[in-house]
Amino acid sequence: MKYKNLSMLLALLASPLALLASSDTDRKIEDAATASYNYRTVLADHVTVRARDGVVTLTGVVEDKDDKNLAEDTVENLPGVLSVTDEITIQPTYPQHSDAWIALKIRGVLLVRANVSAADTKVAVQDGVVTLGGTAVNSAQKELTEIYAKEIDGVKSVKNDLVVSDQPPAETLGDKIDDASITSQVRFALLSHQATSVLKTKVSTTDGIVAISGEASSEAEKSLVTKLAEDVRGTKSVSNEMTVKS
Repeated sequence: MKYKNLSMLLALLASPLALLASSDTDRKIEDAATASYNYRTVLADHVTVRARDGVVTLTGVVEDKDDKNLAEDTVENLPGVLSVTDEITIQPTYPQHSDAWIALKIRGVLLVRANVSAADTKVAVQDGVVTLGGTAVNSAQKELTEIYAKEIDGVKSVKNDLVVSDQPPAETLGDKIDDASITSQVRFALLSHQATSVLKTKVSTTDGIVAISGEASSEAEKSLVTKLAEDVRGTKSVSNEMTVKS
């Protein structure tokens, strides 16, 4: 009987410590999510994160399904997360494929792609014709910005009025991208590209180094996966260990 009472006493003493550890993990999850590049910059703080015992609930209002999926995927990549309940509401500000919608999509792409600048690029759209203004650090960035703009549905043509400047842009807080955001952006790039399969691809990021494994249908697909990962803002290097299906 004494041993039984002792066990019960130890359990009672341990319970507050377990609750405290769980609460601390939940706060870390919430802080990491809200401080992430995807939440802070891409989603513009429109999503609220609440964690309890590793179960995360997301609420808020976003533009489209892509933003909703991005919010969920970013949190799933955080340590300590057991599951995610997505209660985010989709409420578009502009009609799909309208000029304002196209401009919003282009700005969103420039926020997550490498070697371009959303801050230094001005986007105007009239009847599906995009005009790019502002500055670029070199001709390659100017050309790349135009290529990304042309990828958006509804764009008829692009007038590239970016001016090449010799002055490098100043680094801002938004330029510092966390691993969870990079991983989610790489997964989104793979999901958006019909020639790749995100279901057969595992992506993880450590200190900006993206590690990829899984199965590719060909060497061409494997190379494409590497290229898509390299094009994500914040990626320092890519280690692609995918096996090619024979």
